[in-house]
Amino acid sequence: MTGALAACVPIAIIGAGTMGTGIAQLACLAGHRTILIGTPPETLDAARRAIAAGLEILVGKGKLSAAARDAALGRLETSGDIAAASPAGLAIEAVPEDMDLKHRVLLALEAAMAPAALLASNTSALSLAAMARPLARPQRFCGLHFFNPAQILPLVEVVDAPLTDPAICDIGVATMRAWGKTPIRCRSTPGFVVNRCARAFYAEALRTLAERAADPATIDAVMRESGGFRMGPCELMDMIGHDINVAATASLSAATFGDPRYRGSPIQKEMVEAGLLGRKTGRGFYDHAKGAQKPPPATATPGPRPRSVRVLGDLGPAAALSARAVKAGLAVHCTSGDGRIVVDGIHLAPSDGRPATLRGDVDVVFDLALDAATQTRAAIAASDTALAGAAEVAAGFFQALGIAVSVVDDMPGLVVLRTVACLANEALDAAQTGVASEADIDLAMTKGVSYPIGPIAWAARIGFGRVLGALDNLQDVTGDDRYRPCLRLRRRAAAEVACRT
Repeated sequence: MTGALAACVPIAIIGAGTMGTGIAQLACLAGHRTILIGTPPETLDAARRAIAAGLEILVGKGKLSAAARDAALGRLETSGDIAAASPAGLAIEAVPEDMDLKHRVLLALEAAMAPAALLASNTSALSLAAMARPLARPQRFCGLHFFNPAQILPLVEVVDAPLTDPAICDIGVATMRAWGKTPIRCRSTPGFVVNRCARAFYAEALRTLAERAADPATIDAVMRESGGFRMGPCELMDMIGHDINVAATASLSAATFGDPRYRGSPIQKEMVEAGLLGRKTGRGFYDHAKGAQKPPPATATPGPRPRSVRVLGDLGPAAALSARAVKAGLAVHCTSGDGRIVVDGIHLAPSDGRPATLRGDVDVVFDLALDAATQTRAAIAASDTALAGAAEVAAGFFQALGIAVSVVDDMPGLVVLRTVACLANEALDAAQTGVASEADIDLAMTKGVSYPIGPIAWAARIGFGRVLGALDNLQDVTGDDRYRPCLRLRRRAAAEVACRT
C-alpha cells in the first residue's frame, strides 16, 4: 500500500508539547483515533485544552461545525504510558531534540507496536540515519517534519532516511495530503530543505550587523518593503528564539564539517549568553516589554527632486523604475548603456555584489527589490569617493517615485541582493545534491517559511547570470568561501548565455 493511511488507522503522537499537541489536533480532525502520549499528567491536560481551543477557533471562523469539533475531541485520547501506542498504525515522536531520548522512545514504540506499523520523527535537526540505527525495522521509519504551529503552517517535509523503504514515504506524502497539508519529499541530510536553505536569511542579516552597515530595524524594513518578505530576519529571529537559532546553525555547521555557509555568528552567540533570547525573555534585537516601541528604520530626509534623469541600457530587475519615473512626471531619456541611471549627473546602478567604492564609475548603488514596480523602500549606498550630496540626489530620485529610502554603509551586495543570491545558491545546491527537486524546494520555502517566491524561481526572474555575478563579486571582495557559487548555478548561467547567442 502506498496510499494514505485510512481514517480507521489509529495514530499515536509521543510528546505533548507545542509540536505534539498541534500534530494531535491535525490527526483527530482528519478522522483518526488519536493517542497523545506524554508526561506529566498536567501536560496532557494542557494539551487537551489547547486542542479544544484550537478547534473552537475553527468553529468561530466557520471552518468547522460544532458537531465535527465534538467528534474530533471524541477521537482524542491521552496517556502517560508509551505502551498505549500499541494499536497505532503510525506513531510520530515529537519529543525534545535529544538523540538519547529519541532512541529510547523509538525503541519502546517498536517494541509496543505491530511489526507492520510505521514510525516517524518530527525532528528538525537530528540525523535520521543515527536515529534509525538501533531500530530492528529501520525500513519502516521516516521523517515527518511539521512546522510550528503544526496545525496552521501547511508544509510537512517527508524525509527518506538511508534505510527507509521508499513506499513508506509514499504513504507519508499521501497521508499528509489527506490531512490537508502540503508535503514535499526530501532526502535525509543536515537541515533537510527549509532549515538548510533558510540559514542564509538569518546569516546575512547577522553579517550585515557585524559589518555595522545597518541596524536591525533598517534591515527588517528593507527586507519587508523591498524584498517582499513577510517578516525581516531580525524580528523573525526574535520570534523563533536566538537560542534555537544558534543551536540549529551549530548543528548544521557540525554536520557539514564546518562548511562556511553555515558559520555561526558571534553576535548571536553573545546575545544567547546574555539571555537576550527574543520575545520569550522580553528582549532580543528589540524590546518586547509591554508598551515598548519598536525603533523606526533609518529613513532618509527628503532629497531634491530630480531635474534630469537618463536611463542607460537595461536595468534588469529594476527596469520598472523607469516607468515609475515617467509616471511620477520626471523627464526620462532612455539610451543605450551598461545598465545605470544618471540623475543630475550622479550615477546610480543596481548592486552587482561589489561596494560602490570598488566599482570606480558609480556614485551610488541601490538594492534588489522583489518587484521594482511596487516596492515601497529602497536601500542605497554611496561610494566613499562620490561627490558630496550624491546620496541625497539618489534619495530624491527614489522619493519622487514614492519610495522611502534607507541609506546604508557601502557594503558588498547590500541587504536584499546578498541574501537572495545566497538563498538561491543554497537551494540550487540542495537540488544538485539530490536533497529534493527544484519544484519541491521552492514550494518548501514559500509554504514553510512564507517567502514571497521560491529562491530558484527568484533567481530565474533576476537572471542566473546576475546571481552568479553577485556571488562571484561577494566572494572576491570578502574572500569568504561562504559565497562560493554551486555548479548548478554556473550551469544555469551558462545556459542563459547560450540561449541569447
